[in-house]
Amino acid sequence: MKRTLIITAFSLAISTSSVFGQTIQSQDHHAGHNHATTGTTKAREINQAGPHGGSLKQTDNLQIETIVSQGGLRMFVYDRTGHPVSVDQGRGAASVRVEGHAKRYRYDLLPDGKGALTAPVNLSQLAGRQIDVEIQLVGMKAAGGSVVSFNEVATVPASEQQLAAAAIGRQKICPVSGKPLGSMGDPVAVDINGQKLYVCCAGCVDAVKSNPAKYATGRPQITVTTATQADAAAIAAQKACPVMDEPLGGMGTPIKVMVGGKPIYLCCKGCIKKVQAEPAKYLAMVYGKQMGSGGTEESGSVVAGTEQVREGIFKVVAADAPFIAAQKKCPVMDEPLDAMGGPYKVNAAGKAIYICCPGCAKKIAAEPNKWLAVLKSKGVEAPLIK
Repeated sequence: MKRTLIITAFSLAISTSSVFGQTIQSQDHHAGHNHATTGTTKAREINQAGPHGGSLKQTDNLQIETIVSQGGLRMFVYDRTGHPVSVDQGRGAASVRVEGHAKRYRYDLLPDGKGALTAPVNLSQLAGRQIDVEIQLVGMKAAGGSVVSFNEVATVPASEQQLAAAAIGRQKICPVSGKPLGSMGDPVAVDINGQKLYVCCAGCVDAVKSNPAKYATGRPQITVTTATQADAAAIAAQKACPVMDEPLGGMGTPIKVMVGGKPIYLCCKGCIKKVQAEPAKYLAMVYGKQMGSGGTEESGSVVAGTEQVREGIFKVVAADAPFIAAQKKCPVMDEPLDAMGGPYKVNAAGKAIYICCPGCAKKIAAEPNKWLAVLKSKGVEAPLIK
């Protein structure tokens, strides 16, 4: 975000008061009385957190705790023994400067009825940014009529949502499926030894929990093999190496790199390091066209097929390759689609389901919606048959 926009949002977020500077110069007015101030007392830092988790400063007679949050600034006042001091007759001013900017913004600190002097400043757009705050407080009897003055440098904390968004942005892809986080809806957080890891959908949660050490890095497992005849349809669909933009097969047998559960085919071994360094980038290049504007994988469409193995059971063609890669396993047998001579394709209520062998076709024909639901529960949307 541009700095000018941050400052504009910051300055418009709350109302300011210009009269405090005049009020604090000479007199302290409270409860209908007029008392001349006797001087200014500087507060010094204490190397410990206050009762509310804020930063502590100490004068000869007082301890002041400063809390910086996205909702603004709060000051709690205590005596030297740590007992709370009433601030109902107190007030203050905070002069705030945002990191990297010279301009200061002045805000009143007033009693909030909850034991603190508060400046309700909307700091949400400054999360993670450092602010410098010059503070002056008056009206505390324990201060002997003096103005208490000190400086606070703090970082505006991020909200849980902002922390999660940043973590998702750093991780980028699901370590189980290899899909971009957000491509299957809102990413799902999984706790691993107190650390949050994000996966693309609920279907990947169990995989992480069953083998947390495997996925603890937050990066998908990347394996490298040589492509085989079983990969021919997928190679034909991908056509070119995403690294070199060379035709697959032009430099020998393509290299198959599995990023999580998704294959990427490369023209040569020299391209492997590129994919290992930036898997999300190359996944997007190969599978990006499968991602709809809503962030979920589009079902797309395929032809019914012309070559039948048996009635209603079709051989797959090159156009089926992306959908075979997405489905991975036969929903009936829970086996890899190429484990029993397949994959084969069947028509399930107008959508294509890929199976490992012809024997699975009867079950899908009897209950097509059941097996479509099984695929959907695993994050797979079967393509339409046209």
